[in-house]
Amino acid sequence: MSLPNPYQSYQNNSVQTASPGELTLMLYNGCLKFISQAKQAIHNKNLEENTNLLKAQKIIQELMVTLNMDAPVSQTLMPMYDYIHRRLIEANIQSSVEILGEVEGFVTEFRDTWKEVIQIHRRQQYGQGGRV
Repeated sequence: MSLPNPYQSYQNNSVQTASPGELTLMLYNGCLKFISQAKQAIHNKNLEENTNLLKAQKIIQELMVTLNMDAPVSQTLMPMYDYIHRRLIEANIQSSVEILGEVEGFVTEFRDTWKEVIQIHRRQQYGQGGRV
């Protein structure tokens, strides 16, 4: 009988108790992690085992599917997500670190902006202590 992994338990608990905004932030962070790992795999010429780009693509797909199209900002986000998704596919086909760098920049901007939105919301809700 194996003991439960405390790190895995913590991660599962974090996801289950996170707000929708925090879940979006986790998706952006996960996407950036997989892009970084994919870049490393390309540098190491370890292309057979590079499933990280597929994971990043799935995260972008999840962001697209869960986008609230009634919100005006969604009309801008959807084409950007679609562009990022297509570029991730191209990066995978071409094993291109350059394309990954471009995509990484976009996802980082989205993540940083989203993090700022969460912080502003928390400050409005709880006062000045709202940090992510």
